[in-house]
Amino acid sequence: MSSGRIAFQGELGANSHEACTTAFPDMEPVPHPTFEEAFEAVKSGDCQLGMIPVENSIAGRVADVHHLLPSSGLKIVGERFKPIHFQLMANKGVKLEDLQTVQSMAIALHQCRKTVKRLKLKGEPVGDTAGAARMLSERPDPTRAAIAPALAAQIYGLEILARDVEDEHSNTTRFLVMTADAAPPPPPFTSPCVTSFVFRVRNLPAALYKAMGGFATNGVNMTKLESYMENGAFTATFFYAEVDGRPEDRGLALAFEELAFFTDRFEILGVYPADAFRSRG
Repeated sequence: MSSGRIAFQGELGANSHEACTTAFPDMEPVPHPTFEEAFEAVKSGDCQLGMIPVENSIAGRVADVHHLLPSSGLKIVGERFKPIHFQLMANKGVKLEDLQTVQSMAIALHQCRKTVKRLKLKGEPVGDTAGAARMLSERPDPTRAAIAPALAAQIYGLEILARDVEDEHSNTTRFLVMTADAAPPPPPFTSPCVTSFVFRVRNLPAALYKAMGGFATNGVNMTKLESYMENGAFTATFFYAEVDGRPEDRGLALAFEELAFFTDRFEILGVYPADAFRSRG
């Protein structure tokens, strides 16, 4: 899909916005305050796709997203890995030596703490990286800076005073591309694929152990398995999983057949091409 609108959570200039423009340069990125609203924009047809972050190589799992996936009614049609780079920006004409305070998301300040310390700046947490840049543009202050993606400086008319100020340059976020199409076209058979699914094990002794056995005996590589509380109950019986391959592959088909014996809920959330980032290094 090369035209239309793509929903993301956050403000214009956020990392999710950058991910949209990089992966789908011909689509119009549409910001939403919450993940729920981004999902709903896709479900309602207001946007044709959604770009949703699910995990970060430093910060780990993005809170709440996996809880929303099974109930969203959407399907996963792609994944994108985005290297995360933060820029130190200020109002035009401001110099590094003028700065006293820097504002950004708490996690961004933490990931740039060496630069913040070296410049002897006071970190001030705000709700969003791009929002920090927007607020600085709306209320210019020669003593303040923001840490945000480069796109935010471009959008809000700020100057970048120091580039790539993150402590770890391997910092990467994984995004899932979502659609409201209940039966999206399958990925080409020439592409290595990932299958995402959710399941709930039955109340049987060693049910999870037995449910996983089929993947091992059929040579299926499971790359992710995460448990979640369901409906506020303190029982870890609800799981999100990802495996290499597609359901038509004989090994995965047999593994899913065995999984069915030990689960009372099973749903495939998406079959999609593996991002080339997986094979690097």
